[in-house]
Amino acid sequence: DRIKEIIDEAMEEGLDHPSYFETLFLMCMVIFQKADVDYVILETGLGGRLDATNTVDQTLACIITSISLDHVEYLGNTIGEIAGEKAGIIKPGIPVIYDGHNKEAAAVIKARAEELGSPSYAMTEKMYRMVENTSRGIDFVFRCGYEKNEPEEVELSIPYIAAYQMMNASLAFFTMEMFRKDHGISREKLVQGLSCTRWEGRMETILPGVIVDGAHNADGVKRFMETACHFGKKYPITLLFAAVCDKDYQEMIRTVCANIRPAGVVATQIWGNRVVPAEELAQLFRENGCDNVIGEPDVGEAFEKACAMKGDGMLFCVGSLYLVGEIKAYLAQKRDKEKEYD
Repeated sequence: DRIKEIIDEAMEEGLDHPSYFETLFLMCMVIFQKADVDYVILETGLGGRLDATNTVDQTLACIITSISLDHVEYLGNTIGEIAGEKAGIIKPGIPVIYDGHNKEAAAVIKARAEELGSPSYAMTEKMYRMVENTSRGIDFVFRCGYEKNEPEEVELSIPYIAAYQMMNASLAFFTMEMFRKDHGISREKLVQGLSCTRWEGRMETILPGVIVDGAHNADGVKRFMETACHFGKKYPITLLFAAVCDKDYQEMIRTVCANIRPAGVVATQIWGNRVVPAEELAQLFRENGCDNVIGEPDVGEAFEKACAMKGDGMLFCVGSLYLVGEIKAYLAQKRDKEKEYD
């Protein structure tokens, strides 16, 4: 109600109506103020420089994760241009911790940090070493002593099977280590917390051997393929796939088929006005060399068929975060019905 009043007043003064994201952001600020929270983790909606979250001035740290070519119609056509928009969240004198594996993006972020006098810390793949990657998760060693002559190593475990999650975990762990004097959480608790994290829709295991992943752009598909290829050495891979019409799903399918050669594919479609018909997707898989392909419009039916097709292998449900949401909704309804019968 408070936000509605503010929006009405602003529009009477001739300002534009805030976007959906901006409205939710304003509502959150009111809720956080009333709850008197100690810390808030804010994720930008799009880019950073012009994002609503950038209005917060009491910033403890700025964290920038991996940067890829996405939302190019708004953020720019190159990694450097997009990195410039992302680097717009950096505040004068405030530490910035960032994914430094892409040299073009890292150079832009570092230059902006230096311009603002902000300490910058790049997380690179040299700072962590995988110990084991199984269907249960990843154990790895992180060298967290960024400014020490002899970096200190910490053993970390994450319940995710994708290697790129080591970078995300490193960013989070390093940030929390830097500010332990502020939050007072022990290293032991931080290690335990990482091992118990849940990140929905990002290489998330929802059933034994069944993984959902919201990979929907070039970088996401590349990361998905790295994981699928790793497990494809031991298990036959089945795909459940859907996409929205404004993504380059043709190239996604070509890339997946060329690198993974799935044992079976079930193509389905998500609800809404951005739908790509299941049979159209299925035909693209066939044209790219997949023989065992089913087109099933209903997500629930498609999921059951894909699980049956999986057998003793692994099933990856990919192509859209909307697909992840619909699968989870289907499983929740299924569990509710089973409880009724019990």
